[in-house]
Formats: sequence, structure tokens, C-alpha cells
Amino acid sequence: MTSTAETRFETALSHAASKTDALLDGLLRESASPRLLEAMRYAVLGAGKRLRPFLVLESARLFGVSEASALRVGAALECMHCYSLVHDDLPAMDDDDLRRGKLTTHRRFDEATAILAGDSLLTFSFEILADPATHSDAGIRSALILDLAKASGKDGMAGGQMLDIEAETMGALSVDQIIRIQSRKTGALFRFACEAGAILAGTDRTPLRKYADDIGLAFQITDDLLDIDSTGEQLGKATQKDMKHGKATIVSLTGSEAARAKVESLMASAIAALNVYGKQAEILSDAARFIMLRKR
Repeated sequence: MTSTAETRFETALSHAASKTDALLDGLLRESASPRLLEAMRYAVLGAGKRLRPFLVLESARLFGVSEASALRVGAALECMHCYSLVHDDLPAMDDDDLRRGKLTTHRRFDEATAILAGDSLLTFSFEILADPATHSDAGIRSALILDLAKASGKDGMAGGQMLDIEAETMGALSVDQIIRIQSRKTGALFRFACEAGAILAGTDRTPLRKYADDIGLAFQITDDLLDIDSTGEQLGKATQKDMKHGKATIVSLTGSEAARAKVESLMASAIAALNVYGKQAEILSDAARFIMLRKR
């Protein structure tokens, strides 16, 4: 990534992060349970790159959608993403002590509070989308709710997580099987993030879906590479968990060199999918490069 592209991307990512944090801070102000609200805020505020809200904002910008609407969709998506992290970290799942360089929510509070905080973030994401402040057209709001539900539920993120758990006892998996799992577990929310701008604009989302599928898989492969090559201090979470549990990944099946080549191929494919949007998609192209080159 050139210095100009890196600066352009980092500026846009920082803008999305600060705006998303400010909106979430304002939205998460009241609850009948102060402890539950504290846990929700702990889980969702003050950490993370906000890559998914960034993708929502940039996809919306392609079609001239208002930033206010896109920010609310990005905030809803971040609530959904953070709920999944809270639940993934629980002892029944990954049993992690650290997330984003700080104690996981169940370690900071307790397991019951963490479960309820995750549940509340999940449902709050739909509350945000259903509010007329997100979009004046009820049909658009319904489309957003439907797509996020599909992306996060039995045929999306949750279903992918279940397939991933089942895969631990299935023996050898093929690369294609792993890709199918990851397209749900990780890729589904990326797909929603990238398509959200087109949904808000009521227009065709086909090129953005191709872009999303490519960067979603590239993100997961890069995650697996970082899990092998980095330390817990660098990533802010435990590393080499898949290796310790004997779980197959694209990296373990193909080797690091072939996996990196796959990421480069996916990046090129993702950028090519954006050609239809011309220079307006420059920052989304920069994002694809960032996913390949990121260090955490």
C-alpha cells in the first residue's frame, strides 16, 4: 500500500471509528439495570478497529447515502459483532481471558452478566435498525433487519460457528469445506457491511457482494496467519488456539506461503469487483490492501 493510500485509508477508518464510538456512547446511556448497561458498554466501547462500520460508511458513500443513516447501520452491526465476541469468549466456547488487550467481559464481570450483555447487544442492534432515525422508509429498514438477521443467524454467523465446532471432531476437512464454514462464521457480517450502502440506496448490490466475499475470506486467512506468526501481546488475545486444538485452517492445510498467495489473489479479485464504481471506490480498494497487510 502506498503512503498516500495508507493515509487515505487510515483517515477514513479513524473517522468511522470515532463517529461510531460517539454514536454508540450516546445510544447506550439508559437501562433498567446499571450493571447490564456497564457490561454492554465495556464490550462495545473503546476498542476495535471498527472495520465493519467503516465498510458500511464507504459502501453508502458510493451511492450518496447520508452519513447519519450509514452510521446507525454501522453501530447496529458493531453491536452484533461485539455480542458474538462476548459469547465466543465464554468458557463454553473459546474460554478466553483477553480480548482487544483487556479482560474479556465474563472475566471483568461474570458469566451470567456476559451472556445477558451479549443477548442485549444482539437485540439492541435490531432496535437501532428499526428506529425511523435510521431511514425514513420502513421498507428499507425492514430490508436491513432481514439481511442482518440472516447474516447473524442459523445460516450466517451462528450457523458457521456451529459448523466450526462440529468440524473439531469430523477429522480432515478440505479447503472448500473450510471456506464454506468461514463464509458464514466471518464472511456473513462482512457481506452485510459491504452491501448495507446498496440496501440503504435501494440499488443493485452484486459487485459489493463479490468484494465482500473476497475480503471476508482474506480477513480470516490473515487472522489464521497472525495466529501463527504473532504473540498474544501483539494481538491482544491468546494465539495458536487452533493449532493447540488440532483444528484445520486454510493455513494448516496449504502452508503459510500458499495462504499468503491466496490472500493476494483475493485482494486483487476484490479490487477488480469495484471497477464499476470508478474512483469513488478508492478507499474500499485501500481497505482490501489493509486486510492483506494488517499486523493485528
